Amino acid sequence: MSDLAFAARAVLKPIAEIAESAGIPQDAVEPYGKYKAKIDPTLLPDPGTRLGKVVLVSGISPTPAGEGKTTTVVGLGDALAATGTKTIIALREPSVGPTFGMKGGATGGGQSQVLPMDEINLHFTGDFHAITSANNLLMALIDNHLQQGNPLGIDPRSITFKRVIDVNDRALRNVVIGLGGPSNGVPRETGFEITAASEVMAVFCLATGLEDLRARLGRMTVGYTYDKAPVTVDDLGGAGAMTMLLKDAVKPNLVQSIGGTPAFIHGGPFANIAHGCNSAIATNTARALADVVVTEAGFGTDLGAEKFMDIKARYAGCAPDTVVIVATIRALKMNGGVSKEALKHEDVAAVQAGMPNLMRHASIITKFGIQPVICLNRFATDTEAELDVVTGWAEANGIACAITDVWGQGGAGAGELAKTVLRAIEAPSSFAPIYELQQPIEEKISTLVREIYGGANVEYSVKARRMLEQIHANGWDHLPICMAKTQYSFSDDPKLLGAAEGFTLQIRELIPKTGAGFIVAISGSLTTMPGLPKVPAAMHMDVDEDGNVVGLS
Repeated sequence: MSDLAFAARAVLKPIAEIAESAGIPQDAVEPYGKYKAKIDPTLLPDPGTRLGKVVLVSGISPTPAGEGKTTTVVGLGDALAATGTKTIIALREPSVGPTFGMKGGATGGGQSQVLPMDEINLHFTGDFHAITSANNLLMALIDNHLQQGNPLGIDPRSITFKRVIDVNDRALRNVVIGLGGPSNGVPRETGFEITAASEVMAVFCLATGLEDLRARLGRMTVGYTYDKAPVTVDDLGGAGAMTMLLKDAVKPNLVQSIGGTPAFIHGGPFANIAHGCNSAIATNTARALADVVVTEAGFGTDLGAEKFMDIKARYAGCAPDTVVIVATIRALKMNGGVSKEALKHEDVAAVQAGMPNLMRHASIITKFGIQPVICLNRFATDTEAELDVVTGWAEANGIACAITDVWGQGGAGAGELAKTVLRAIEAPSSFAPIYELQQPIEEKISTLVREIYGGANVEYSVKARRMLEQIHANGWDHLPICMAKTQYSFSDDPKLLGAAEGFTLQIRELIPKTGAGFIVAISGSLTTMPGLPKVPAAMHMDVDEDGNVVGLS
């Protein structure tokens, strides 16, 4: 049965009931139909010093075989709620680009989904549209400034911002605008990024409130003058109007799981380009209401989890109390060299060959002072001998490990994982980021390459080295690093699976995101505007005669 079929069979509670179960007063609830609502955090009771524990769910390196990370978040949330623990799930909003491209939806699967899945995966409450509009208003202001005499002296060749759209469209990566004569603007080369990769999205997700959102938007650097001085949104006078477009979107969205657990779905930055975590406002709103918040960081521990701990936890004060690493036998076999077509056959040797990938991810979490919990997400084709490879390794190394079946059983399939997590969040930990902010940019990048990725060296392009000089000159060295690299490998080569080591990471470009508060380091051939595959998922989607969604998974 498809995920959509599971979702269609679920009986949803009115969103007012879900809000009441979460302890949200009625005047803080702004309904968007029967089963969705915006929550105004300013109208919630003050929690004082009582804030819920944070369970961060990450994973091994993703493969086409699938790991089920979001499905695990939802199943674990339902399992924790079943123990009587007041639990709230906190996830990112799906981007329409991957939904219609290769990935499909991002609301979990089977019996472990957040609902209404079709609405969440599509327009939802319009947050992505608001972010797109705010970003593109800024671009209109920039190009109008150039047209109206350019009093700030902005060098058009130095503009770092691009227009955005929430669609995978490679044809928009590089465009020329302002053609058609003097009345149509100043001609210049530019392009589009996908909305999830924009700095406005990153600012939206790291802001701790409306005032902080306004300040961060104003600090964003949009380009440089001919004298190489940075130009900000505040210099252009655009932060107020951008904030106005985002004032409703910045309120977290409340929905529910199939099991009836409250879930905040808010914000959606990519983890291989941006920082890959849901909004700080949603996470901290959930912490003010619940005993335990189960949240997610995109892709593997080397990307989303690292950025959660080195970026989000610094700004939002939401350090994880434990980290769950999701692994599957299928993904381990692919990291061990097995093709996707051969995964259904038992291959203990391939599981063993793929284990260094899991070992590396586990070691990454321990470097932050946290002992990880391994979640082995079971598929029907897994054999006991294959599962024993992982559980035996975990036992031998003193790492907690639980086998789950959250797709088929929902929260009931994560009972043992829930018990393990409850023990883990009460255990002592010594969380600390992997680097100090006062370290030079080059040292921070080298630390990530050596300690997180297992590489040996870093090489900078000429363009990246020029930007390093500007970063030093403008006093931006104190900002954390947001590495943009392939999610499929620890290296910048997506074909190097397993646990690549000793490689040299190539830094192609450095982009200061002074509003979000980090430096993006782009490695390899990664692009901020994805393209569609040969057969996009959109080709299999439709609506039936009753207006019901068909083909969304």
